[in-house]
Amino acid sequence: MQAVRFADGGISLVSRPRPRPGSNEVLLKPLVAGICNTDLELLQGYHAFGGVPGHEFVAVVAKAPGRPELRGRRVVCDINIGCGRCRWCAAGDPRHCEARRVVGILNWPGAFAEYLTVPAANLHLVDDAVPDEEAVFAEPLAAALEVGQQVHVTACLKMAVLGDGKLGLLAALGLRHYNPGLLLVGKHPPKLAIAQRQGVATFHVKSPQAYEELAQEQGLFDLVVEATGRPEGINHALSLVRPEGTLVVKTTSHEPSKIDLARVVVAEINILGSRCGDMALALDFLRNKWVKVRPLIEAIYPFAQFKEAFARARRPGAKKVLVRF
Repeated sequence: MQAVRFADGGISLVSRPRPRPGSNEVLLKPLVAGICNTDLELLQGYHAFGGVPGHEFVAVVAKAPGRPELRGRRVVCDINIGCGRCRWCAAGDPRHCEARRVVGILNWPGAFAEYLTVPAANLHLVDDAVPDEEAVFAEPLAAALEVGQQVHVTACLKMAVLGDGKLGLLAALGLRHYNPGLLLVGKHPPKLAIAQRQGVATFHVKSPQAYEELAQEQGLFDLVVEATGRPEGINHALSLVRPEGTLVVKTTSHEPSKIDLARVVVAEINILGSRCGDMALALDFLRNKWVKVRPLIEAIYPFAQFKEAFARARRPGAKKVLVRF
């Protein structure tokens, strides 16, 4: 089979043997996969990554030795694979297992390949009403919605989402159902327009001083979600959080961030990291059309043109680039 390999900052298409599903595993044939900002970071050295990336995908079950009823079904997959023995796994939360593997990110080959294996227990069936090009958004939408599972988001909170990239847009579009008055803060008018067309208020950042101007014009916020994808984003977010307010951080960058700790301490700000989320919840949002994801698609490339697809995804301001198998 053909697979994409990241190694030493380069991308290559390589031939590999088709993987065989082990005990309690299934063999998946990807249908559509998405290129994520995390994939861009992996190529630049995040996690010292080398191997087959790809963690946003919808696939069909090609083989399921222990679960024959799954064969031929369309699925998405929880990407965290725990050891099954530690206290985190025993509590049903493999995301924090110290020995976890993560599909396409950490010690488990990903979906930028013609086939991959995953544990059957990680699968979620995709409703027939959700097309492949929408189902592929399940993983990032789950991550976006996770904020609402970690923080009690109510309609009366004064809330802002920083960043109009893929994750920031999904966060604003999803969390507006809990907080209709939330504000999306971003730098790209065409992306802000996507949110506006789905009922989200926006603020256009035209200069580094814009965050101070926003705070002066509208006051500080109870809850700020930082999804800029940039190491300096957390300090912009901190400048907008009220004393004793909450900052939820979504950015993962290979570049370190320098945080204004004095601001955190003096204003007694709560900082909360936020990562993966509930795939079933995301699929429910997609099935009910509560978030319209198609406007987020920049382009769809055939798998044979992966390098071109990745180059498109690396363009500043690019929306979601998909790869079709």
